[in-house]
Amino acid sequence: VSRPIEMIPNFVNCDVFRRSANGDLKRKYAPRGEHILVHVSNFRPVKRVTDVVEIFDRVQKKVPSRLLMVGDGPDRSNAEWLVRSKRLGCQVDFLGKQDSIAEILSISDLMLLPSETESFGLVALEGMACEVPVVASSVGGVPEVVRHEKDGFLAQVGDVDGMAARAIEVLSDDKKRWAMGVNARQHAHDSFSSQKIITRYEAFYEQVIGAVQSTAV
Repeated sequence: VSRPIEMIPNFVNCDVFRRSANGDLKRKYAPRGEHILVHVSNFRPVKRVTDVVEIFDRVQKKVPSRLLMVGDGPDRSNAEWLVRSKRLGCQVDFLGKQDSIAEILSISDLMLLPSETESFGLVALEGMACEVPVVASSVGGVPEVVRHEKDGFLAQVGDVDGMAARAIEVLSDDKKRWAMGVNARQHAHDSFSSQKIITRYEAFYEQVIGAVQSTAV
């Protein structure tokens, strides 16, 4: 590559993805005040959704919690089978595809993203904008989004025990979870908000168009 490259990241609309106090929705999924963990994906093998279930199984033994699985795809049946085999059916809800996940994220306490690969990790960013700390694999672009020990925790792919331990650490300490959520929201707003990033895209397009026009003349 001989031409200069400019990297402009993905973005999140922080006006849409934000924390909201929806007590009725929270009580619907956590009627006894349990913590809510959330996973959002297309349920492909690279998302390692069975790892999500394994992590949650370890967490719920230490911290009263519920798991919301948002999305659909080829590995959903494997995840559902694992939930049944571990007798977690009353603690795990498969919500399928959702038109808007902002309100679900805004009632969640922690996001699990144990993917094998991620190009960017947009769903992590959306969760962060809703003040949700993230426990994720340190792969692809995720470390550019999730700052280890600030917005959440990063671990190696397949480290189910390590991710579960980090999740338990966050959920067992209200002050730490709150602080990480605030940090995550601030990072999302300052570095990835649509207002700031779209302006960068526009400026770059104008630069490219201007260069093309100068060459044509």
